[in-house]
Amino acid sequence: MPEGTDDPALSAEEELALARLALADGDLQHAADHVAAALVQSPTLPEVHETLARVAVASGGDLELFPLGHHAFVGAVVARAHLLAAAGRPAEGLDLLAAATGYAPGVDWAGVPWVIAPELAERLDPERAARILMQVCAVVPDPVPRRARDPLRPYLALARNAITVHPGHALLLGAASALARRIGEVALAVTWASRGVRAEPSKLGEVWLGYAYRSAGRTREALAALGRAVAHDPDDLAVYADIAGTLADNGRLDEALDWIDRALARDPSFDCAVHTAHRLRFQRDNDVAHLVALADFIRDHPDDTHEHGDLAECCRSRPWLGQVTPAGGPMLDALRQALAAEGAARVAVRLDALEPPSAMRTVAAAVPGLDVELAEAAEVADPDPREPRRATTCQLWRYEGTTAAPTLPVPSAEAAERLRQLAHPAWPHPPAAYDAAVGLATVDLADLLGLLVHPPEPPPTALGRVLAGQDPSLWVRCVQVWACLGLLHHRTDEPWAESTRRRVLVELVWGVEDWITEAALYALVTAAWVDPAVRDDVAGVVAERLADVMAVARERRVPIATSLAHLALATPALDPATTALARELISGPPAAAPIGPLRRLWRRLVALLLHRP
Repeated sequence: MPEGTDDPALSAEEELALARLALADGDLQHAADHVAAALVQSPTLPEVHETLARVAVASGGDLELFPLGHHAFVGAVVARAHLLAAAGRPAEGLDLLAAATGYAPGVDWAGVPWVIAPELAERLDPERAARILMQVCAVVPDPVPRRARDPLRPYLALARNAITVHPGHALLLGAASALARRIGEVALAVTWASRGVRAEPSKLGEVWLGYAYRSAGRTREALAALGRAVAHDPDDLAVYADIAGTLADNGRLDEALDWIDRALARDPSFDCAVHTAHRLRFQRDNDVAHLVALADFIRDHPDDTHEHGDLAECCRSRPWLGQVTPAGGPMLDALRQALAAEGAARVAVRLDALEPPSAMRTVAAAVPGLDVELAEAAEVADPDPREPRRATTCQLWRYEGTTAAPTLPVPSAEAAERLRQLAHPAWPHPPAAYDAAVGLATVDLADLLGLLVHPPEPPPTALGRVLAGQDPSLWVRCVQVWACLGLLHHRTDEPWAESTRRRVLVELVWGVEDWITEAALYALVTAAWVDPAVRDDVAGVVAERLADVMAVARERRVPIATSLAHLALATPALDPATTALARELISGPPAAAPIGPLRRLWRRLVALLLHRP
């Protein structure tokens, strides 16, 4: 896009002007290159297609002006598709347009007259037309978001025309149904799939009909169709998983698990059945062991037949499994109140107990004029929250009275920028967070520790602006979590038991009560997810730390107690007694955090995260 230009059509016109100049000079390759670029900018602009036709005439229809290869330019692919159609080879052209749709589904590559012309359907073999529709279905979401459906409607027009010419072709009817369903034409999808099954009963036809009924909310008919698909082919275990998923979505969990057990009895390693089984069992009893087993299966079977989202679906929005837990407490209540007031009112807070040092420093930095009154009892609380719970060489904070200050220097600008690019408050599941943190593997240990107490400013992105403006504490917690995940990648050649990464993380877990305690414990829990050999060790650390929390809580409030309990419930191989203890902590009196505003913030953050590049 030329600088200062925000109109794609204008850029296409500039490319066309260059193409015409090249044509006048007889430079057909440069003319073709500019036409291909113009197609990318405005694939349905008539002038682009007129110039393409001039290039075709001048070259004698030379397709090699728009070459295909391993790294073909999408504009060249689309141009070649149009030339193939003009040369009487529309099926080959449609194959290329479908490939372009797979590359960029939101672009209207097929919105041209020859694709939607009724006479095209008369020139297409119905099975070839069905395969093209299936190719399109394979590269778009199911369903396609409403805002992204228009570029797919030319293919639906092609489907209508083809069915008009071949009204009894079962494969064509089923493939057309699959496309219609994806772009919200559910009633049409049911009609076409029903006609396909009547024309030629088959497993695939019944599956398409079952999906159409399911999208229409007709669960009974959907299950009946999928049941008939099983009767056609009892060995297709993917249909068993579809039936189980449909039953579970309608609250019939026991029946769903029966179907999954039937599939696993035929093949205990079938990926769709394994993923669905663990998801449904977790849905039944919330036992993280099912998700850990699923993560183990994914690690041990990297060549599954297709990608599954069951693990991410189960972890989404759950504390520590899929996101940082927002912190609570009076200091953060005051912070959120001050940010909401935008300086319109003076905000004050009275503390009856000392808050974690990260909370105190985050609020002081975000709201410098906040009035904080510390009750006398907060200075003498016992056990003293200013002291590590165990002896440590990783002393991150020093206190002067009740004021905490970092003991470590500011980390390097390079380390801060590296972390700013990675840190975010949600992730698909713990193994995915571990993998993403590998980008911090080369950051020095001193810098990773320094980041824990000197968090950099949020990045200048939409996500960073939301965090900075609405809840800076969540950004600080993100930084601390990702710095600790980075520690997991420090000197990975060292055996776990004697490793620097384990020693440092365990010392942080037993340091001064702080958000860093949670971040370090999460890193250890993540290590247990990705490495079965360390699970007993990590479970032991978690059990000891939670027992200590309970002991301290008998004497005073522990601000991080609930979060540590959620971490315990995310820990693989945790003993039943500690699991029960964690559930007891979580079921206690809720923290006085502003749940409504936090939920609204999380909705915004999730929307932003879904659009991360």
